[in-house]
Amino acid sequence: MSGEETAPWARARMPDGQELDVRVAGRRRTRDGRWWYECHALLPTRSEHATGRTEPAAADVAISVAAEDITPIPGEDYTAVPTDGAEDGRQWLAVRVRGVHGPRWAVHRRGCWQARGGWQRRLVTARQARELTAGVPPGDLCDVCNP
Repeated sequence: MSGEETAPWARARMPDGQELDVRVAGRRRTRDGRWWYECHALLPTRSEHATGRTEPAAADVAISVAAEDITPIPGEDYTAVPTDGAEDGRQWLAVRVRGVHGPRWAVHRRGCWQARGGWQRRLVTARQARELTAGVPPGDLCDVCNP
């Protein structure tokens, strides 16, 4: 792993409930909106020498861990961890609706059941969602998903 000596450590919970300390190589938002940590785990293996001698060794294994299964370790600095998808992920649904004062964009979380109707729909980034809701009174925002 490049930058191994500077990559911060974190505690990762495995699917079977065990915990393992890992090096955090990056964070990534997938198309479904979930955050994942790209990590490196040092797992035990063996090294066999030409002489026939076998000894314990470590294998650097790349793994992906869901964000809810990562726990930061106090004292580690995560500010330099590369992050993909923070603004690029289109996690908001903009729906063009008829308002009292003419057409407007209503913004919902991507999976909100209240996001129906409208004649135009598009997925937007967090930045675009903020721009679309600028100046909209809080009472006019969706009370189901609270964008």
